[in-house]
Amino acid sequence: MKLLQLLHSMVCTIVMILDLDRRELYDKCKKNLCRKRKEYATEAHEIQTNLVEQLGLTIHSLRIVHRYDVQGISEEILQQGINTILAEPMVDHVYDETFPMSEKESVFAIEFLPGQYDQRADSCEQCFQILTGTSSTKVRCAKLIVVDIDKNEDVLNQIKHYLINPVDQRIASLEKPEHLNDETPDIKPVPTLTGFNDLDEAGLNQFLKDNGMAMNLDDLKVTQDYFKNEEHRDPTETEIKVLDTYWSDHCRHTTFATVITDIDIQNGAFKEILEKDIESYKTSRHAVYGVNTTRPLTLMDLATISMKELRKKGYLDDMEVSEEINACSIEITVHTNQGDEQWLLMFKNETHNHPTEIEPFGGAATCLGGAIRDPLSGRAYVYQSMRITGAGDPRKTLAETTPGKLPQRKICQEAAHGFSSYGNQIGLTTGYVHEIYDEGYIAKRMEVGAVVAAAPKEQVKRLEPQNGQIVLLIGGRTGRDGIGGATGSSKSHDVKSIETAGAEVQKGNPVEERKIQRLFRNKAVSEKVVRCNDFGAGGVCVAVGELAPGLDIDLDAVLKKYDGLTGTELAISESQERMAIVVNDYDVDFIKEECAKENLEVVQVATVTDTNRLVMKHMGKDIVNISRDFLDAAGAKRYQNIEVELPNFESTPFDEEERNDFVGTTKEVLSRLSVASQKGLVERFDSSIGNGTVLSPYGGRTYHTETEGMAALIPVLGKETTTASLMAYGYNPKISKWSPYHGAMYAVVESVAKIVAMGGNYHTIRFSFQEYFEKLLDDPKRWGKPLAALLGANRVQQELKLPSIGGKDSMSGTFENISVPPTLVSFAITASDVHDVMTPEAKEAGHILAEVQIKKDQFKVFDFDHLQKQYNAIQDLMKQKKIYSAYTVKDGGVIEAVCKMSFGNGLGAAFNTDYSLASYVEKNYGNIIVEVKSEKDLVGLDYRVVATLNDSEKFSYGMDTISIQEAYAINKAPLESVYPTREKAPTQDIKVAECKTRSTLKAKQYIETPLVVIPVFPGTNCEYDSKRAFEKAGAKVELVLIRNKTEEMLKTSIDELENAIKRANIVMLPGGFSAGDEPEGSGKFIATVLRNPRLKAAISDLLDNRDGLMIGICNGFQALIKLGLLPYGEIRDMSENDATLTFNTIGRHLSQFVDTRIGSVKSPWLANVNVGDVHVIPISHGEGRFVAPKEVIDELFANGQVFSQYVDPNRKVTMQTPYNPNGSMYAIEGIVSRDGRVLGKMGHSERQGENRFKNVYGEMDQKLFEAGVNYFRGGK
Repeated sequence: MKLLQLLHSMVCTIVMILDLDRRELYDKCKKNLCRKRKEYATEAHEIQTNLVEQLGLTIHSLRIVHRYDVQGISEEILQQGINTILAEPMVDHVYDETFPMSEKESVFAIEFLPGQYDQRADSCEQCFQILTGTSSTKVRCAKLIVVDIDKNEDVLNQIKHYLINPVDQRIASLEKPEHLNDETPDIKPVPTLTGFNDLDEAGLNQFLKDNGMAMNLDDLKVTQDYFKNEEHRDPTETEIKVLDTYWSDHCRHTTFATVITDIDIQNGAFKEILEKDIESYKTSRHAVYGVNTTRPLTLMDLATISMKELRKKGYLDDMEVSEEINACSIEITVHTNQGDEQWLLMFKNETHNHPTEIEPFGGAATCLGGAIRDPLSGRAYVYQSMRITGAGDPRKTLAETTPGKLPQRKICQEAAHGFSSYGNQIGLTTGYVHEIYDEGYIAKRMEVGAVVAAAPKEQVKRLEPQNGQIVLLIGGRTGRDGIGGATGSSKSHDVKSIETAGAEVQKGNPVEERKIQRLFRNKAVSEKVVRCNDFGAGGVCVAVGELAPGLDIDLDAVLKKYDGLTGTELAISESQERMAIVVNDYDVDFIKEECAKENLEVVQVATVTDTNRLVMKHMGKDIVNISRDFLDAAGAKRYQNIEVELPNFESTPFDEEERNDFVGTTKEVLSRLSVASQKGLVERFDSSIGNGTVLSPYGGRTYHTETEGMAALIPVLGKETTTASLMAYGYNPKISKWSPYHGAMYAVVESVAKIVAMGGNYHTIRFSFQEYFEKLLDDPKRWGKPLAALLGANRVQQELKLPSIGGKDSMSGTFENISVPPTLVSFAITASDVHDVMTPEAKEAGHILAEVQIKKDQFKVFDFDHLQKQYNAIQDLMKQKKIYSAYTVKDGGVIEAVCKMSFGNGLGAAFNTDYSLASYVEKNYGNIIVEVKSEKDLVGLDYRVVATLNDSEKFSYGMDTISIQEAYAINKAPLESVYPTREKAPTQDIKVAECKTRSTLKAKQYIETPLVVIPVFPGTNCEYDSKRAFEKAGAKVELVLIRNKTEEMLKTSIDELENAIKRANIVMLPGGFSAGDEPEGSGKFIATVLRNPRLKAAISDLLDNRDGLMIGICNGFQALIKLGLLPYGEIRDMSENDATLTFNTIGRHLSQFVDTRIGSVKSPWLANVNVGDVHVIPISHGEGRFVAPKEVIDELFANGQVFSQYVDPNRKVTMQTPYNPNGSMYAIEGIVSRDGRVLGKMGHSERQGENRFKNVYGEMDQKLFEAGVNYFRGGK
C-alpha cells in the first residue's frame, strides 16, 4: 500500500512511501502531509507570535503541518492531486515519509470533533471527485503543530490548552488510520419516557437536572399534565426535547412574554419622568387594544406598542404585514433607468452570543449566516451587513483571563475571522464594523450581525399553507452540529457548562447558502413559494414546524451528513444552510429541477394537514404527536414584579472634567478603546463586493476617515438605480450602566443622528433593536433594567413618531457572578436618493466646523421638539448643498469628531478657544458637526463654531499643536497589536514596469456583440458584478454553473462548459472563494476543473485558433496562475520554478482600496490605458501575494507582461504596506500572458461605476471590459 504525507509548515514537503502492493487502492487510506517554506509560513508565524505574547513562553521555532488522510483514489489520481490539490510546488516541497525534526522538537495533532463540518476535507473530496469522476473519495484532515521548546512538557501542555478549543476540536492520533469508513451505527428507536407522568415534584426537578433542560419546573408540570390528562400517555424523548426547544427563551422569548404584575419605581426626582412614561405606555395600550383590555403587560408588549400604535394612526403604511415570520419589511419605490419599481426592503439583526463565546469562529460565522437566512427566507436578496460586537479588553494576556473563559484576544480575532470568512465567501458586502469594549462582555460576548436585503415586490407571495401542500427541504444536510443551540443560548453559564456545550455550536457552509441566494433571486422560483422558513434555532421541529398549524413530517426523508443520527437528533439539529418551503404539489418537480440547476439538494419532508397537530415520524413510528394549541402555549405562564432603580445624577457619564492640556487631552481621547481606530479589524471584511457600495468604510484621500454607517444601492439586476439604503447603529455601555433608560434613549437618538449626518431623511427611519441583558432570574431589580431601557426607547419612538418594527432579545448574559452591561443597540434604516448621501471627511481648508447642539433638560433627557427642528434644518441645508460633510458627536466628544473628519484628507483644524477644552470632550450624543463655508450658511441652527479647517496638517488650540500624523498614529496604536494594519515588507527589491509597446493583435473577424462565458464554481461570488461589467461594455454574457452534487451533474456541467467555451469569444474567471479556497490555497478547485482534458482542449482552441481572450480577477487570477495560463498562455503542469499567488504577509484577508500604476499596454485588454496611468482599485483577498523566482520575474518585466503595480500616494512603486497590501514581489498586481491574450489581476476592476464609493477619490475605471469587447469590433 502507498502512504503519502504532505506537511504544511515552514518548509513544505510531500512524502511518499511505496508499498509492495502497487494495485489501485480504493478501500485503504493514504496519509498525506505538507508544510510551507519558511518565507511563506504566515500562519505559523502568527500563531508563534500569539503564543509568545499571550503566554509569555520561549518558543525557538514553530511549524504548522497539514495532514490529509485520503481514501478511495488510485495511485495515478494521487500523483495528479499532489501538486494541484494537496500542495503547490512553488511554495511546497516533496519529501519521503518522514520530515526532519530535531531532538528538541515536540509534535501534536489537532482535528475537528466527529460530526463537525470540515470545509478543508470537503473541498479536498470535491477536487478529487473532479479528477476521478466518482464520489468515492474520502478525506480527513488534521493540523500538526511542531514546536521547539526543548521538550518541555509543561510548555507543550500550555500550548495545547491555548490552541485546542474542546468545544469543536480534539487531539488527533499521529498514526495513520486503517480506513476512513464510518462505522455502521445501530440506531435505536426513540424511547418513550415510561413513568414520566407519575413523577412527583422531586422527580421532576431531578428530571430537569439530569437532562440539562432550559424549561423550568412549572413548564415541566404543564407538560406532565398535558400528557397525563389530554394525550393519556407518557411522552417520547423527542417530544420533551421538542417542547424544550420550542419554549426556550431563544425561540419563544419567554422572558419578554412574562406577565408583569407590579412596577415599583424607587423614590427620587427622576421617578416622575418614568411614571409619565409608564402612563404613556398604558395610554398607547388603550389606543391599540381598547380601554377595557385584559391583555397582560409584558416586555414584549412594551417593545412593540409604538409600532402598533403608530401603524393604527397611519404613520406606518409602508410596513409589510404578514403571518410569515422572516424579517422587518417595508415597501419602497426604487428609481431605475428603466422606470420606477416597487420593492420590499428587509432588514434583520441576529445574535450568536453564546456560540461565539465558546467557539468564536463557528459562532460568529453562523451569526451572519443566520442573519442572512431570515430575509433570504422572505425571498429577498441580502446585499449588505453590519457587524456590532461587544468584548472585554482584547489586549489583556492569558494570565489576566477569567478562569473558564477563552482569552478575549482569541475570541475577538477568531470571531472576526469567522464572521468575515462567511460574509466574504457568500459574497456579502460588510459595510460597517465596530467593536464595543466593556469588561461586562467578559461574562458573554456580544456578536450581532445586522443585514439589509431587497426584492421586487411582485415576486414575493405571502400565502396561507393549505391542506395537502408539500414541504420541501432545500440545501445543506443534517448533522449533530448545533444540537441544543436554542436551549443553550437561553441558559446562563458557568465553567462546567462551557466545557460540555460543544454540540450546541453550529458550523456554517457559506458556499451552500450562496446557492440558495441565487435560487431565490430567480423570479420563477420565488413566486411559487407559498411560505418559507429558515433553519435556525430548533432545527426541523421549529423551521418546518412553524410553517403551518398541521404537519406530518417524515424525519427519515431528511438528508444526513452521516449515518447514526437518532430521531431526536434529526428533529432538533440546527445544521445550517437549509430552507423549508411550502409549495403546491404540482410545483414540486419544477422546484427540484431549479434546485438541481443551482447545485442544491432538495427533498420532500412533510405534508401540510388540517389536523392542527405537529406529527413527526421516524423509522415508521410517530415520535412526536402534539396539539398545536399546546405547543403554541409556550409553557407555563410566568409572572414577575419589577423594581426600577433610578440613576445617580450626582455622578453621570456626562459630567465635565477639568482639562487644561490640549495635546494631552487629544492624545487621551484618541487613545481610548472607545475611540481608537479599528481599521485593522474592519479591513478583514469585504466592503466592495456586489458593486453597490456607496460609502466605503474608510474614505478621503488617505482612507482614514471612518464612516457613520453604511450605504448601498438597491441590488437591481440589469439596470442602474439611484435608490440606496442607509443603516446606522447606536449604543454606549457607559451610559447604559449608569442608566438603562438613558442608555436606550441615547442609543436610538445616536442612530438617528448618524442617518441625518449621512444625508438620510430621518422622517422615514424604521428601527430594529437588539436587547441583551443579564439572566434576570426572579430578581425585581434585574428586571427593572430591560423595563427601563424599553421605556427609554419607547419615549424616542413616541416623540419622533418613528417605530421599531423588529428586534432580537438575548436574556442570558451571565457567567457565574459576571453580567453583561444593560444593552439595547438601536439599528436605524431608511431608503435615500444616492445623490443625497453625505460623506464624512472634511473637504476644504478655510471651511468652518460647527457643532449643532441639541437641548437637554436637567435629567439629561432630550428636548425632542428642538431635536427635530435642528435635524430638519440640517436636512434642508444639505439639500441646498451648503453642508460639505457631517459627523456625529460620540464618546470622544468634539475632539474625536473633528480629528476623524480631518484625517481623511489630511486637513488641519484650529479649535475655537472661545470654548473650554472640557466642553470639547463631553459625550453630547445627538449633536452633529457640520462643515460649511461660513456662518451665514448655518441659518436655522443652534450651533457653536468649534474649529476652522486649514492646510497646516496640525490640530491646534491656541498655541498648543499636535500634528495630524501623530494624532492618527495615536488613534491607531491601541488595537494595532490585536488587529494589525501593517506588516514589514519581505524585501525592498523594486523594479518599475515601463513597456509602452502596444499589442499588435487584431481580431480576424468583426463581432458586434462578443459572447463572454463566465463559469460559476461552488464558491464563486463575483458573477453578478462581472456580468454587469461586460454587459455594460456591450457583450452578451452566459453564466455556466458547475454542479457537482452527483457524478451525473458533474459530467453534465463539464459538457455544458465545454460547449459554452467552444462558442465563446471571451472566457472570464471571476472572483470568489472556489470551494472555500481550500484545501489550503485559492483557485485549486477552478484549476482542477479546467484541467479536464476536454476543457483544456477547448481553452487551447479558443486562445490558439479562435482569436479568443481570457481574463481572471482575484480568485480567477489565482486559477489562471495555477493553470499556467499566466504567464505562459497555455495550461501546463507547474513546478517550483513558476510564479504563484500565496498568503498575504499580514496573515489575513484584506479589503481596502489601492493605487495601481499601468506599467505595460502589451495586450488587447489594455487598449484604453497608458503607461503611467494610476487607478484606484478595490481589493479583497487573503492570497494576493505574487511570488516567483527572480529569473521568472526578470523575464516578465523583459516581455512587458507586468502591466500593473502597487504604488504609494506619490505614485511610486512600493513594497510598503498598506500601499502594497499583500507583500507582492516587485509590487506586482497584475500580469498578462506572453501574447497578451490572457490577463489576470488581484484588484476588482469590475467594482466601479456611477454613484459608488462616494468617499473614495481618484479614477477607478480601467475600461478593461470595454477594451476586451472592442477588440472584436476592430478596436473601435
